Parts: sequence; structure tokens; C-alpha cells
Amino acid sequence: MTVRQLDAFIIPGQRSLGWAGYLLGFGLGGFFDGILLHQILQWHHLLSLVTRPPFQDIRVQIMADGFFHLLMYVVALAGLWKLWKGRHHVGGGGERLLLANAALGFGIWHIVDGILSHWVLGIHRIRLDADNVLFWDLLWFVVFGVGFVVLGWWLRRSEPSNRGGRRGAAALVLAVLVGGPVAALPPPDVSTTMVFFKPGTAPSQVFAGIEAVDGRILWSSPAGDVWALDIPDRSRTGLLYRHGAWVVSNSMLAVGCLAWTSARG
Repeated sequence: MTVRQLDAFIIPGQRSLGWAGYLLGFGLGGFFDGILLHQILQWHHLLSLVTRPPFQDIRVQIMADGFFHLLMYVVALAGLWKLWKGRHHVGGGGERLLLANAALGFGIWHIVDGILSHWVLGIHRIRLDADNVLFWDLLWFVVFGVGFVVLGWWLRRSEPSNRGGRRGAAALVLAVLVGGPVAALPPPDVSTTMVFFKPGTAPSQVFAGIEAVDGRILWSSPAGDVWALDIPDRSRTGLLYRHGAWVVSNSMLAVGCLAWTSARG
């Protein structure tokens, strides 16, 4: 089936099947994160970085995870209902649409979660106990977010007979997916960490975070929102997120930004 034939086949009668893929993929993305990261690995809870009462209580944190899973059940049930309505269109290309949209929904969940939960609201990060928290954020965002969106788009637009082109595209996508997170890895023997605090973070909160990680101040911007710290114990950098930090990185990019800013100053 050609791309044109597939598009013509999708438009008239497969909206329910298409929405089933989106909703089921989105719900599976939430379940994947919740079961793996909240329960099995226990890297974070939904509201790990919300420290004001009553969210300091682990029972409240677990309850919030439960409400999150309940919401994913609702999304998945909606997807199953759409799948039931579009069941007569499974076959003859319909299953390809279902799989493609499920991959898109799975990736969209991780993109939304990364942007909203990690960087806008700051309610949790992927792995707070890691040496480089930003690396794990980017790894999840690129591989499970962008990667699955690209996969879904590829499944919808590529023709089954175009194997050579698809292999080349897959190799290119793989290189991009691996290269992005690897660039965020910290260089060896460098303890300099760049910290970007959220706008409006009180100076007392900033200094409390620096004290919590036993950091030594190397440089700060005039506005007080960007700091360069020497933190010998990288495993403690995640504590800065509890004191208003937005981005904490000791990657080559962050150290390069420090050098460029210092040279201009």
C-alpha cells in the first residue's frame, strides 16, 4: 500500500482507530514511567520536588502516584473504547495506523512530561540521585519522547518496500538520539557545575542550596540566577532542585558557557 493509498484509507473511516492508537500510546507512556520509575526503580515520585507540607509525607507522595495512575487508566479506557468502535477497520492497513499512532502517543507523553513536569513546573526529575540529573532528563526526553515520535511518523509515512531508505533513516535517527544525551555527560575530573535558578528564587534559598551541596562559589551572574559552583561530591547536586534550581549541569556545554561568559565579563 502506497502512502497516498494509506492516507486515503485513513481519512474516511478510521478516526476512531487513529484516536485509539494515540490514547493507548499516551496511557502506556504514563504507565511505563509510573511503574518503572515510581515503583520498581523508585528514582522519583510524581511530586518529589514539591517539598511544602503535606507533600513531605511519603504517604502523600505515594497517594499522588496513585491518582496519576488512575488518570492513566481513564486515558487507556478511552483508548480501548475508541479501539472497540474502530475494530472493523483493523486489517488491510488499519493495524499499521494503530501501531504508528500508539508510538506517537507514547512519545508525546514523554515530551509533555519532560517539558511540563521537569522544566516548567519542576515537580520531579527523572533521577534525582544521579551525578548528572540533566543527562537523565535528556536521555528520557530524546529516546522515549523524540525517538518514539520519529518512529510513529516513520511508520505512518514510509512504504513497506522502501527498506534501504528506512535503514539509512533509522541509522541517522539512532545517531542523533545517542549523540544528544551523551553530549550532556560530565567531562572527566571536572567538578564545576553550572546552576540555573528559576526567576524570582530568593537569595536565601539559593545560598541554602549551595550550603546543602557543600558547594564553593566560583562565579555568579549579576542577576543572581546563574551560578558556577565547585561541588566535589556530584551525587549531591540533585539537592539543588529542592532549592529552586531549574537546570543543574556539569556537562561540556555548561562548562563552555561558563568560559564564554567569563571571557565576556
